[in-house]
Amino acid sequence: MKKHAIIPVFIPHLGCPNDCVFCNQKIITARQQAVTEDDVRKTVTQYLSTLRNSRVETIELAFFGGSFTGLTIPEQNRYLDIAVEYKRSGLIHKIHMSTRPDYIDDAILDNLAAHQVDVIELGVQSFDPAVLLASNRGHSAEDIYRACELIKARGFELGIQLMIGLPKDSRESCIFSAKEAVRMAPSIARLYPTVVINDTELENMLRRGEYTPLSQDEAVSITKDMYQILDGAGIKIIRVGLKSTDLVSENGLIEGRTYHPAFRQLVEGQIARESIEEQLALPEVKEALRPGGKLTFLCSPASFNNLIGHKACNRRHFEDSYPDIDITYENDSEVEEGRYFVLV
Repeated sequence: MKKHAIIPVFIPHLGCPNDCVFCNQKIITARQQAVTEDDVRKTVTQYLSTLRNSRVETIELAFFGGSFTGLTIPEQNRYLDIAVEYKRSGLIHKIHMSTRPDYIDDAILDNLAAHQVDVIELGVQSFDPAVLLASNRGHSAEDIYRACELIKARGFELGIQLMIGLPKDSRESCIFSAKEAVRMAPSIARLYPTVVINDTELENMLRRGEYTPLSQDEAVSITKDMYQILDGAGIKIIRVGLKSTDLVSENGLIEGRTYHPAFRQLVEGQIARESIEEQLALPEVKEALRPGGKLTFLCSPASFNNLIGHKACNRRHFEDSYPDIDITYENDSEVEEGRYFVLV
């Protein structure tokens, strides 16, 4: 049984007058006109028809794409009235939205609470003041902390989105952001490596030599470290990397080295590889690393693809590194997801 489904409604750039250096909402959302109430109802109806026989435990109606709470209260209520109608009828279970940290205050939260909103995701991107300034985020780090505290204090479920490789960013500042996110205790998080999109200030910065994108290996390595910090704190990571539908088409990318359709698997596969390598260095395992030795790599069924690696890269790595060892790959439903073991 699928436990969770999201019905996404994209509100392109509405409510957000700010132009962050990395953002081109026209490309990201592929539409420029306002979403009507009819559009919302059609979207919900279409998704519910596909979910009817899937026995999903929780269905969320989520407003993405713009800064929802940057809309006027009457504009927000055009959408929220529909959402709460579906929630009261039992057709959906949660109402979810994304917004900016500087568009959260008590009056806004009062209105969201009145409309039974459950989840508020903040596009934090970074907790580093220098990165926020260089990315033209238009708000301070203090705005982030204040918004997180208000959301948590009012009983909403908090989500935090972080980006990797923004202007003035570094591995250290990314790790700092991940640790600060943990301190804010969100329930969910998303990790997005920065890509350079057409018709953005980031493209201009790239062409002027003022910005150097991360390589894919760098993006995977830094994201992996952030992932482990968040996951180790019990925070559910609901997205790692952009989907192709987030970009509409890869033709919108000027510099897409960090984009990969299976970016999450690259990250989680690297975590699996490093876990196995750490165990292979243990004295009791080293004894088996002799010609003719046999080892079993074990994980849960849900983690098996990560153990093998994207396009079997981990399997090839271990076969090349230990050509005289007979390695068997197995899965066991009793093993916790994301844990990997070497059996001698």
